[in-house]
Amino acid sequence: MVKVEERSHGKALSAVRPRDWRKAMSDHVAYGLLAYTGLQIFVTVKALAEGSSTALPYLALIVLVAGIIPVCRWFEKRWAVLSDAEAADPALAGEFRRDVTALWAMAIGLPFGLALIFKMLLSVF
Repeated sequence: MVKVEERSHGKALSAVRPRDWRKAMSDHVAYGLLAYTGLQIFVTVKALAEGSSTALPYLALIVLVAGIIPVCRWFEKRWAVLSDAEAADPALAGEFRRDVTALWAMAIGLPFGLALIFKMLLSVF
């Protein structure tokens, strides 16, 4: 009975594949865009709407979301060009962590920073 458990446990361990940096970055980019867009809607548009009752806040939302897509695409493209061997290389963990941290800092921080800028501009004008 012990041998059967050992064999099944060994098969489970060998079935674990190394992390594919390409897919992982693609996932982070997708979720980062969702988080950024959600924050943009609730933070920046609210700040813009306080100073205007026109369609300007919604136009600004479209421009700001469209502007972030090329930046996120750059993060994804940087990792998408890896070969199969490089995509499973654990030595890239540090670079991956750095890029993921930058991506999430931008996705979360940018809407709050833009809202602050818009509020300052609305108070001046």
